[in-house]
Amino acid sequence: CTHYLFIVVVAVNSTLLTINAGDYIFYTDWAWTSYTVFSISQTLMLIVGATYYLTFTGVPGTATYYALIMTVYTWVAKGAWFALGYPYDFIVTPVWLPSAMLLDLVYWATKKNKHSLILFGGVLVGMSLPLFNMVNLITVADPLETAFKYPRPTLPPYMTPIEPQVGKFYNSPVALGAGAGAVLACTFAALGCKLNTW
Repeated sequence: CTHYLFIVVVAVNSTLLTINAGDYIFYTDWAWTSYTVFSISQTLMLIVGATYYLTFTGVPGTATYYALIMTVYTWVAKGAWFALGYPYDFIVTPVWLPSAMLLDLVYWATKKNKHSLILFGGVLVGMSLPLFNMVNLITVADPLETAFKYPRPTLPPYMTPIEPQVGKFYNSPVALGAGAGAVLACTFAALGCKLNTW
């Protein structure tokens, strides 16, 4: 019972995080910086829950099922937000599904080897999710148009956006998100496996 409850709790928290991860379109000055940070946060929330569920059941395919739970939760919550007047056209594409499929594929292809799941699965999810998340940025309405349509209160001075310096070393927020995500996702995949040893 505790195991299934944990899965539900992580899925709900994943959903809450990913709902807010669409907010970068409102802050156009922060867009790329926020995109990178939110891509990493979504990667970590996906992989810890999906790895836990996958190793708990031992059945390849359950990581994708976990991502489907996240997607449905998000769509339902977004529908509620839409009823309150928020735009519905960001973070509605199921970006977690293809990354979770890669995780399942690694688990299946390595004959349920946990170490391979942590290393290869972590790298694949970490590198792929920022790429799939770019689909959101391409398919959403124009950020400036949306920002004017749904105005936000003026930011206080200490929250004033600073021009991001990402471009100094990386020309792409996808590359930065993928690089950091690939390293961190392995750690969180190991955490997901470790949670099954309670």
